[in-house]
Amino acid sequence: MAKLSNIHPGEILLEEFLKPMNITAYRLSKSLKIPQTRISQIIKGKRRITADTALRLSKYFGTSVKFWLGLQNDYDIEEERAKLDGILEQIEIQNEYVTEH
Repeated sequence: MAKLSNIHPGEILLEEFLKPMNITAYRLSKSLKIPQTRISQIIKGKRRITADTALRLSKYFGTSVKFWLGLQNDYDIEEERAKLDGILEQIEIQNEYVTEH
């Protein structure tokens, strides 16, 4: 079974929100009161969605802040997992919790 590619939150913003609602990056940036380059870079996958941007997007689209941050976190985790591919397999699982007092 083929593995799905990691989808950047900017692609979801573009394909699931902007295109269906016929909203341009320019219009969104003006409505969010942020530079157009921020939205353009997010859409191109060159910039991450920060808490600031997530707050603005959630207000504008009526979604939760956690929706946007969750998309970003999921993306970031998968990117790091790919980078650590062989290393993670070498880490041994601890069966007991060790606490120091």
